[in-house]
Amino acid sequence: MKKSYDFSKGVKGKFYIPENEIELPIYLDHSNQEYFLNLAKEKKTVISKIVNQILKKDRELIDSIK
Repeated sequence: MKKSYDFSKGVKGKFYIPENEIELPIYLDHSNQEYFLNLAKEKKTVISKIVNQILKKDRELIDSIK
């Protein structure tokens, strides 16, 4: 490491991303991933769209029994 660094040309907040704009990586187990990848391929769409639709329906179901 250097003894000192020059930050005089630095830009404050250059790489800042608000917390609500960060997309979290979600990892599926192998069997779920394989199933949904195949389903997405059949439907000619992306896996995230299918998983989000399923999660939305699950949330509606959970909310209906509260």
